[in-house]
Amino acid sequence: MPRIEKINDEIRNCLASLLLTVKDPRVSGLVTIVRVLATPDLKQARVYVSVLDDSSADDVIKGLKSASGFLRRELGRALRLRNTPELVFIRDESIKHGAHVIGLLQSMQAQSGSAEQDNNLKEPEDG
Repeated sequence: MPRIEKINDEIRNCLASLLLTVKDPRVSGLVTIVRVLATPDLKQARVYVSVLDDSSADDVIKGLKSASGFLRRELGRALRLRNTPELVFIRDESIKHGAHVIGLLQSMQAQSGSAEQDNNLKEPEDG
């Protein structure tokens, strides 16, 4: 595994534990750090965040941006990197998209199953 991937994983793990210490009331509910993509020079890290409650997702991102200085400082203390990256929080909807795709596949499977049952119930024609 390349060095930058290890650093991305460490940043993600550290930020996930630091989320519990953020005092901003906007950062509440089920907030998940999905992935982190840091630049090779570690000047910036894009942090992809998933929020369970869609109605509060924008507020959570605003709260995280507000707390980014605190999170960056604590991240620097925990990881001891030469450069602690600037954190850019981005809303990630891949979990929501995946759930939607699974729902579509299940409905298609249910439709094909009922169509198959309908074909089995029809009496064969005498030819």
